[in-house]
Amino acid sequence: MKITDLRCAVIGRHPIVRIVTDEGFYGLGEVEFTKTYLKPWVLHFREALIGEDPTDVERVMLKIRQRGSFKPYGAAVSAIEHALWDIAGKAAGVPAYKLLGGKVRDKVRVYNGSIRQKRTGDRPEDYAADVKWMMEQPQNFFMVKQGISFHSNMKDTVEGFHYGVTQKKGGYHGAMDQGVISERGFNHMLDCVIAMKEVLGDKVSLALDCGPGWMLPDAIKFARAVEKYNLMWLEDMLTGDYVPWVNPQAYRELTTSTSTPIHTGEQIYLRHNFKELIETQAVRVIGPDPADVGGIAELKWVAEHAYMHSILMAPHGIANGLLGLGALINVCATLPANYIAFEYPTASDPWWQDLVIGLPPQIVKDSMVDLLEAPGLGLDIDAEAARRYLSEEDAGFFD
Repeated sequence: MKITDLRCAVIGRHPIVRIVTDEGFYGLGEVEFTKTYLKPWVLHFREALIGEDPTDVERVMLKIRQRGSFKPYGAAVSAIEHALWDIAGKAAGVPAYKLLGGKVRDKVRVYNGSIRQKRTGDRPEDYAADVKWMMEQPQNFFMVKQGISFHSNMKDTVEGFHYGVTQKKGGYHGAMDQGVISERGFNHMLDCVIAMKEVLGDKVSLALDCGPGWMLPDAIKFARAVEKYNLMWLEDMLTGDYVPWVNPQAYRELTTSTSTPIHTGEQIYLRHNFKELIETQAVRVIGPDPADVGGIAELKWVAEHAYMHSILMAPHGIANGLLGLGALINVCATLPANYIAFEYPTASDPWWQDLVIGLPPQIVKDSMVDLLEAPGLGLDIDAEAARRYLSEEDAGFFD
C-alpha cells in the first residue's frame, strides 16, 4: 500500500487531514479548532509522505517528526499520525487500540472542560452557579475543570488583579499575561474556589486551569491555601498552553512545597521534552494532548514512562473535535493504571454531530465513553453532508 495524496481542508474551524492510498483506504486526523492557520503547515509534508506505506506508521513518522515543535506546530505532525493509525487499523480490520497493544479498559473515563455555558461573570457566585449547571448536565461528569487567574477573564475584570503588563485583547489565542498577583487578586481566587466547593462538595471533583503566567512564590502560596479543598490539580501555573519551554526545576519546587497536585503538559511536543519533568518528578500529573504531543503512539510512550515514576496521566483535549475524540478514546483505552481521565473535547460548531459517523447518540454516560469498535480510529465524515462546509479551494477534498 502506498500514500498517493495528503490533503487538508478547514471544515468549520477545524483543519481536517485526509491521507489517501492506492488501495482505496484513507485516514482522517483533526487539528484543534483554535489552529485554522495550520493548513499550509500540514500540506508542506505532502511530498515527504507520497509513496510511503501508511501502515508502517513509525517509519513514516521518522521522516517528519523532527519538523514539529511545541504547541501549535506539533499539531500538524500529530494529526498526520492519527490519520496513519486510522489507515493501519482499517487495513488490518481492527480498532487502532489493538495495534497499540490492546485495551486495558472497556470504557474510558472523561472529565468536563468543554461543555459549558457563558459564565455570568467572574465573581464567586458566578463560578458557583456555573459548576452547579455543570453538575446538572446529563453526562454526569465525575470532575469539572474551571479556568481562574491568567486562564480566565478575572485578570481583566478584577481591578488590580496583578502587577504585570496586561495584554490588550485582539482576538489572539495564546497571548500570555504574567506577573505578581495582588492580595486582592489572590483573595478573589480563593473566594471563587470556596464558592465552587460549597456547591460541588465531594460529589464532583474540581480541577483548576490556572495559567500560565504565575510567579513561583504566588503559585506556592496559592497551592498551599487550597490544600484543604482536595482539588484534583492546579494546571499550567508556571508554563503551559503556548509556552515553548517546560521549566521542570521551578515546577519541582512548587510540587514539593504542597500536597495539592500540580499538573502541566498540554503544550509539550514529543517524549523527549517530558523526560526531565517526569524523571525529576517535577509534577504529580501530566496532560499531553494527542493532537499536539506528536500523536497517539507518542502519548502512550509518555504515559508508560510517567507510570514508572508514579506520575498520573490526564490527557488534554478540549478543542480536538469529534475525530480527535476518536483518537483520545483509542489511545486512552491502552494506558496503564496512572490514567485518570481525558478532557472531553467538543467540536467548533453543533452541526459536526451530523457530519461524524460512528458515535452513539449519547457519547458520555456517567463520565464514561464506550470504546469504538470500527476499524481504525472508529469514526468517519459524511462526505456529502460535509461538502456544504468546504471552500471552493477544498472542493476535491473527499474525491
